[in-house]
Amino acid sequence: MKTIQLDRPASPDDAVLWMDGDLLLLDQRLLPHAEVFIHCENARDTARAITDMVVRGAPVIGVTAAYGVVLAARDAWRGAGAGWRQAMKEDLSLLAAARPTAVNLGWAIARMEKLAQGLADDADPEPALLAEAKAIHEEDIAANHTLGDLGASLIEHKTSVITHCNAGALATGGYGTALGVIRSAWKAGKLDQVYADETRPWLQGSRLTAWELVRDGIPVSLLADGAAAARLAVGSVDWVVVGSDRIAANGDVANKIGTYSLALVAKAHGVKFMVAAPTSTIDMNCPGGGDIPIETRDEAELLSCGGKQVASAGADAWNPVFDVTPAGLVDAIVTEKGIILSPDAKKLYQHMA
Repeated sequence: MKTIQLDRPASPDDAVLWMDGDLLLLDQRLLPHAEVFIHCENARDTARAITDMVVRGAPVIGVTAAYGVVLAARDAWRGAGAGWRQAMKEDLSLLAAARPTAVNLGWAIARMEKLAQGLADDADPEPALLAEAKAIHEEDIAANHTLGDLGASLIEHKTSVITHCNAGALATGGYGTALGVIRSAWKAGKLDQVYADETRPWLQGSRLTAWELVRDGIPVSLLADGAAAARLAVGSVDWVVVGSDRIAANGDVANKIGTYSLALVAKAHGVKFMVAAPTSTIDMNCPGGGDIPIETRDEAELLSCGGKQVASAGADAWNPVFDVTPAGLVDAIVTEKGIILSPDAKKLYQHMA
């Protein structure tokens, strides 16, 4: 994969760019210190970028995968002509396996495959698939603005909030889910302060959420992941607002590791817990949280920090990168279709009908 720097500063909305036939991904591993783009020349590059955390966050993974399908079709058409549909299957499998917990990945690929099935064998599939990928991208941005405003409407008076990981423009097509709520609440004059958990071991809160909020002029203070309980005990925080990588049909929520403990702490302190996500993140084929595949990554990510070993030699690590928050700990799920208060299976079914 090649690296590229644009002739302008990057913005949070630059997580995925399609420019002059090229797929460019803002390398989130290097933020906030460097603003470098990865040029994905084919679907294999795209799958590797997703796996290696160049992009992360369920909605933006889905958008990226959609563009990856376009690249797969381009190569298949050039190499196999009328046999392009069969020729791209291996690339689609690589994309689908890149991050198993993020349901938007499979959702986007399935949507692209459905369109591909209706295309002619003897015509270049790229234009139609590119139009569909761009539609997925644009729909995600629109959904985030809508759910952001809906989530902000639940905040009744000026307060502070805590968020975990990064569910901002960088994790979506643009604007953000949890940070979409925060951005809308800030515009409405409802926020004093945002507290962002650092989010070990990739430090998405420290590196990404803080970068986005500072760019927008929204006051942000970082918390060590273990400091959330103490901060809630002080008071003046009325909501925890997070995103999600997959929501099960019963309202259980998979999100970045540490979300479950934050939800427990919020419940203990009488602080409300909001999950902001597009409907593409709701998996009605997944009955409950126990059925959600949880990705476990290399233990070296936890044993090191900033590329330097911090753990004692000989220690190993357990490194699941998501956990599941039971629906009973969630006060509201907010999507572009509306607000689900005290979610359960019946309410999720009605919402998605």
